[in-house]
Parts: sequence; structure tokens; C-alpha cells
Amino acid sequence: MRPSTASYRRFPFGKATSVAVIALTAFTLPFIPSASANTHGPKCSQDPNAHLASVPSPESFFGFPLGKGQSRVVTTGEIRAYVDAVGRASDRVVTGTIAHSFTGQALPYAIVSGKDHMGRKELAEIAEQVKSLRDPRSLRPDKAARIAKDTPAIVWVAGNVHGGETSGADAALKTLYELSSGLSCDVTKRNDNLVTVIVPTQNPDGRDANRRTNDRGFDLNRDWFARTQPETDGKVAMLRDYPPQIFVDAHEMGGRQYFFPPNADPIHHEIADQPVDWINRIGAANAAGFGYNGACAGAVTTECYFNYATYDLFYMGYGDTAPATGFGAAGMTFEKGSSSAVEDRVQQQFNTQWATTGWAADNKREILGGYYDIWQTALKEGAAGTLEPNEVVQPTNTVQFPVPDVKIKSYFLLPDRQLGDVRKLVERLRGMDVEVYKVERSLKVPNARVFGGRSAKNLTVPEGAYWIPMNQPQKHWIQALLAEDPYVPFPYFYDVSSWSNPLLMGIDTIATGDTLSPKAERVKRIDGGTDGRAHKDGSYTYPMDSAAASELTFRLLGSGVPVSRDLTTGRVSLSAREISEHDLDDLARPLGVTVGASSKPVSGTPLSLPDTGLFAGTGISTTSGSYGEARYVLGDHWGLNLTQVTAADINGNTPAFTGRTALVVPDGNSSTGGLTAEGLANLKAWVAAGGTYVGLRNEGTRLARSAGLTSTTEKAKPTGYQVIGSHFRVDVANGTPVALGRPAEDFQFNNSDPILNPSQTGTNVLSYPADDTFWSNGYTVGADVLKGTVSLVDEPTGTGHAVLFAYNPLFRAYNENGIHLVANALLEPEAPAAAAAQRTVAPLAGVEALRSAAAEAPEPADLGGQWRPISIEVAGSDLARTEAVVRRYTDTAQTAEANGSAYITIPNPEGLAADEHPFLRDLVSALRTEQIPLRSVVG
Repeated sequence: MRPSTASYRRFPFGKATSVAVIALTAFTLPFIPSASANTHGPKCSQDPNAHLASVPSPESFFGFPLGKGQSRVVTTGEIRAYVDAVGRASDRVVTGTIAHSFTGQALPYAIVSGKDHMGRKELAEIAEQVKSLRDPRSLRPDKAARIAKDTPAIVWVAGNVHGGETSGADAALKTLYELSSGLSCDVTKRNDNLVTVIVPTQNPDGRDANRRTNDRGFDLNRDWFARTQPETDGKVAMLRDYPPQIFVDAHEMGGRQYFFPPNADPIHHEIADQPVDWINRIGAANAAGFGYNGACAGAVTTECYFNYATYDLFYMGYGDTAPATGFGAAGMTFEKGSSSAVEDRVQQQFNTQWATTGWAADNKREILGGYYDIWQTALKEGAAGTLEPNEVVQPTNTVQFPVPDVKIKSYFLLPDRQLGDVRKLVERLRGMDVEVYKVERSLKVPNARVFGGRSAKNLTVPEGAYWIPMNQPQKHWIQALLAEDPYVPFPYFYDVSSWSNPLLMGIDTIATGDTLSPKAERVKRIDGGTDGRAHKDGSYTYPMDSAAASELTFRLLGSGVPVSRDLTTGRVSLSAREISEHDLDDLARPLGVTVGASSKPVSGTPLSLPDTGLFAGTGISTTSGSYGEARYVLGDHWGLNLTQVTAADINGNTPAFTGRTALVVPDGNSSTGGLTAEGLANLKAWVAAGGTYVGLRNEGTRLARSAGLTSTTEKAKPTGYQVIGSHFRVDVANGTPVALGRPAEDFQFNNSDPILNPSQTGTNVLSYPADDTFWSNGYTVGADVLKGTVSLVDEPTGTGHAVLFAYNPLFRAYNENGIHLVANALLEPEAPAAAAAQRTVAPLAGVEALRSAAAEAPEPADLGGQWRPISIEVAGSDLARTEAVVRRYTDTAQTAEANGSAYITIPNPEGLAADEHPFLRDLVSALRTEQIPLRSVVG
């Protein structure tokens, strides 16, 4: 357990010493093979260029070498072919497929080690031995020590998770060739001490399209904890079979430099000491070997790489944090500037892969011994209810927000509602080797922390709840995934600041530091399915109160099964004559939905499958984030047959638009979506005639306002306002169709979303409390401005509706409570014409006046194309110096001051992430060089 007073992660060469300093010493020495290279006797050659002739070299296979002299990148087809060829030619290699992408492309892998390790029995035994280190409850220390001495460590090298970042994959093929055919002592050392799993490309569809995302528009480097995409799910499943001690995730970025750890702060507090220590030491090894083989064009300087900047180790969706927290690995992001020539990019990626595997081979016994210690510490901390303290790694930083002194020994997921989503979370946890138990007898919890910042005494946990004790090896992962608050140590954010799964899913959850022994049985498979056969004249029924139940409903409708819903209780029913118990069970069980059997006939209002259009504006990419998320949830999960609707379709009132009953407008940075005045009028008339408009976040709400569909107005964000992907409590307008099945209080994810004033002509479905029940987690500054504003509005027009989400309910497809609300919106029945007429005749003039005023109201000054602006906060006294530095990079920045801080806002109309931005990283580095303390950076 780390002492709570710690503020640094220690380096082997001194407290928080810069890798750059160490590297200067290392570069003054000639390259000398590892001392262990001479211990292999006749097994190995002193010639580094000696290779098995039977294994095809990259140059013979592709017609050009990899790295030095490489003329182009390798195609996905060539990657698969080369991996297969090496696997057939080398007795050191086993190959296979991790998963298939959405377009059906295989993600190949190669496992490489010494040939004595590569028999099926031998390789399986190595994997089992390493897996056994992860559970000290069943492994004595002496046995663990023998495993550390006799068993190879497991290293993963994975490339190309972002499709356009190609060099990591090419370099991985070079690493594969060297390990599979090299005869040198350097190669023998690695193969004796390591099993290396090589996944050249994690995103073949993106690589083919030279696109960051996969075919559904998902950033696969944000998908690790949720595993929504097949590429991620297959990869994590294989990681469980071959748990890594080292995980390299090879990327590219803007510019020409190279990044490898130590990382930028923040670092998540539950990442254990050992992997952080290994990461920092591997950074020193990379620095020492970086100039080898001319990686920096012969320059022995630190100008060609950097560390301690841009890339943090905080959010649990990354390819470094998830392996570090969930698998105890030294998870590392390596980034090479894409402006360099192909051969330089590939050569430098290979050099860091080679230095990393060399360090791992030299230290494998220590690594495996430390690996066992990680899980021992987790068990001790879990039993005591101890959380790891917050720490920083950058020498100039200090912890600004310590982890509070709280104890957590158990989490309970309550079963009172949303059982489908509760069970989905249970399966997500079990999919990372977390032990989950189902409570068989109710119990009292003396001291309960109720999610949402509340507490309760002697709270009853009912039978059927799910219990996650912290006294188990995966304690770190449990806390990282379930915690009500991530306890940010330092205000720099490369991504969101909260991803609490219970809050994302809206699940009633409690934590406690009490020592409890519930009567409970370990969960071995997902619960759900039909709980009996209905009478032939009866019905099947379930509450549609979750994303999982929503998916079941759409699947039934898509199969032609008539479905009705009680618009008061939200329960769905369907006739037993329409579907067999077996077929219904097959649909419901994988979703975790329990369907009851009833002798009563079907009741409620019949539901209709919406004919849904997906708005593409003036040509939005169908693989862009918000569009892709909608395509994935509505199309792939719900089975809706989506039609692309463009601005031209709406402007021209074409059948592609007029033939739809629902239109989903994804997030974007336009206020009109390319609609003309006539197009806006067409849109309004379509809604009035019964259409359902579902607008998401910026573009979805602003386009509705431009069309006169809402009386909401947008409030300008005050200077210094920051909401970095955090959760908020919201009040729910119960009894309304869009809120059907939601609790009176709920939680909503806000990622610096537009701030909407309440509607005066519709129903404010979700509102931020104006009183002391207002609550948030994560990192926010000035969030009180949200009090009394709204995040979801249902605006009736004629017989139709405009349902406006100020936030993105489909964000990364892991925001289940938002997904459920979208389902409600799309299934909301059309208002009867008579009721619509009665509703609008008298106040029509007033309604139109309010909506026209909203449409004509000026947008907040901070919009102007700044869809995702970059904000840098410094002390007010440093403003002049900061402006001088910023002017070197841009003349479009805006400045403002508030509460002793100065804020520099830089337009970012394309919404680029920090690593994609052309100068943000260099700007931040220049500010640090000028010794200007940064209070926060958001970009």
C-alpha cells in the first residue's frame, strides 16, 4: 500500500528525474548488447544480422524493407498475408485472429517466443502460470517465486488503433520478423524470457480508409472499459487469455517528434505502483536507445522525442490505462509525429518496441515477482476498504485534489429497476474477471454511501441485488470503473473526467466501508429470459425501463411482433400467440431482461416501429462520432433500417425526408445544418404533420431553434466555466412520454454541453435542480450556472414532437440511461389530431411568437464555429506573458479574466483532439519552457 503522504511516483534513478537527463548520459556510450546476451553460449550468434533463411524477410515479401528505406505503408491485406506467412515458416510463432471488424476484416495476431515455449501444451501452461499470479489467494509466495524465475513474461505490442496512424503496425511486423527469425543473442534473450503477442493493426477498416475511427465512427482508444465495438471486445478477451505485464499501444500524432512515457498528469489513483515504476523505467530505456540505428537522423539529442506532456494515464477507456489498471501491465502510449517520412516513423516505432522488449527481457523475473505483488496488495487494500492515494508524475506538479479519507469494502447494484442494464454492468465486470455475487437474502447496511453524494443509515439491500466485494484481486479495476467520483488529482484533461458506470447507466448503487457477509451466490452466467410460459390467451410482459429493455422492444417490433405499452407504468406486453416462449427467451436472455408470463391479455397503446432518418447535413461523414454512434445504437443494436437524410432532401422535400416518421439529428457545429429558409419551413411542417424530431446536443438543438420548433434559448457560458465530462443529478418530469420508466431523480452526463434555458411551450423533461440537491462529480468549475436550466425538452408541434437533448445521450454508446430516453422519444405516440388542435388553437399565436423570438435570438458569442474550443487557464498575473507565447502560434485566440485567473480560448472548429491539433502540444510545451504555471488545459 502506498503511503497517503506520497505525491510522486518514484523513478529507479531518483524522485521524478527527467528521462531526458538520463538519456543524455546514455547517448554518450556506444551501443553494447545486453550483458545477458553472452549467457546463451552456442544457442545464439553475435551477428545481429543473422536470420533464419526459411522465414521471409519483409523486404523479400513486400519488395521494400521495413523502417530504413521503407517507401510506403503496408496495406491491411499485406499485413494479414505476412503474419500468416511468418506463422507458417517459423516454429517460434503461432498466429490467429482476435476478432473481425464491422466490414468483416480479420484482426490478425502472432504470438512469438522460443520454440520450446510454442507447443500448444507449453504455451497454454505459460499462460496459466502467468494468470495464476493474478490470484494470490490460491498461490503461495514460494510457488509465485518459482513462476517468476522459470516462466516467460508476456508482452503485447499493438499498433494502429487509430486507422490513419500506420507506422506502429509496420514496425510491429519488423518486430515480428526479428523475433521469429533472428539468430542473435539479443533475439534469443527476448524469446527465452518473453512471450510476445503482436497485434499489428487494431483497426483495419480505419487503416484502409486512412481514418482515425472504425467503420462505425468509434475511437477505439476510448472503448476499452465499455467494449462496445467488436475490435475491442475480441482484444480484451484475448488479453484475459494472455494477461500482459507490458502493453505497447503504438500511435501517431501531429508534428515530427516522438512521445513515450513518463506520462503527463493526471494519473488515476488506482493504478498500482509496479506498472508505473515499469513505465518510467521503460521510458529511460527508450531514451537510451532512441538514437540507435539513426532513429534521429544520427543526432544524439533529445529534440526528437519528448515526455511528460499531452498524454495522461487517467481515463479508463485508453489502451494504456485499461491494461495498467485491469491487468496490472505497464500500459504505454507511444506516439510518433506523422509529418516525418515513412521510414523514420517506422524505424523509430521499431526502436522503441525493441528497447521495450529488451528491457522486459532483462527484468522479467523482477516483473513477474512484482506482478504477483500487485494482486496481493489489491487483496489487502480491498479487505481494509483502502483507496489508493492521488499522486502525480511530472516533477513540476503537485496533487491538487487528494483522494478523501473514505473506506469502501463493498458495492451493491440494486435491482429495483433497470435490471437489464444492471445485468449488463454485471457482465461487463465479469468480462474483466471481477467476482460478482447475487444476494439471496436481504441485509442491512449500517453505513451506506448512496450514489449522488448522499448517505443512509441501516439501508436495506434487497434479495436479488448484486454484490461486488472489494476483497478480491480486481479491486483496482472495480474502483476505477464503479467509483462515484474518479478523484481527479490535477486539472489537465485529455478526455473526460468521469465515467462512473453506475451513473452512466442510471443504476441505483451504494458503497459501504462496513464489513459484511451477505448470503450470496457467485454469478456464473447472465440472468434474464422468460420466467414461465404464458397461457395461450395470455401475454408476456416486462418493464421498458432500461436500454436493454428498449433494445428488446425494437427487436420484437422489427420481427413483426405486435407490442403495446402502458403509457402510465411503462410496461410492455405482447400476445403469447405472437411468439413462442423459446424464441422470446432467445431474444431476452442475452439482454438480461426478465420477461414475465401472464394470463391477462395484452393491454396498453400499440407501438409502431419508427421509419427513421439519420440527418447528414451537407455531407457529414457517416463515420463521424455522433453520426456513427446513432448508426451503431439505432441500426446495429436496435435493428432499425436507417435512411440517410441530407440538407438537400429537406430543402427539396424529397421522399427520402418526407417518407420518414422520425428524424435523428446528430451533434455537429452548425446552427442550420445547411437548411435554407424553405428547408426550415419544410422541417417544421413535417413535425406538425406528425413527425418526431430528435436533436442531439449542439446542432440538434440549434437547428430545432432555427426552425421554430422550440422556445428554448441558449445561455452563454461564463468565463472560466469548465465541465469536463462529468455527471450531474437531474430532476425528471415523471408522467411524460419521454421520461416513461425513469426515476424522479436521475443522472446525466455533461461534456461542456450547451446550456439551455427552460422551454416555455413544451415539457422540460430533465432539469438541473435549482436548490441544494444540485450535485456533480468529476471536474467542474462554475457549474452552478446550470442550476434551473434544462437538458431535455419535449416540444409538441401539431401532432408531432421535437425532442431536444442538450447533451449527447448516445455518447460512445455507453450512456445507457440516455439511450433509454432516445428509445422513449422515438416510440412516443403521435398526438391525436383533435387533441393537437385543442392544444394549439387558443395559444397558437403566443407559442409561435415565443418560438420565433427564440429562433431570432443571437447565439452566445462563444459559438462562432468553436465546436470544441481549447481553453488554457493561467494566473491573471501571467496573462501578458501567456499572450506573447500564444501569438507565436495563432492570432485567433480570445482572452478573458475572472476570479484571479486568465483564460485563453483558441478556436477549434474541427473539434480536433489534443494529439490531432496542429500546435496545441507545442504551445503547452512552450508555456512550460517559459515557466508559466498552467492551472488547467482543456482541449
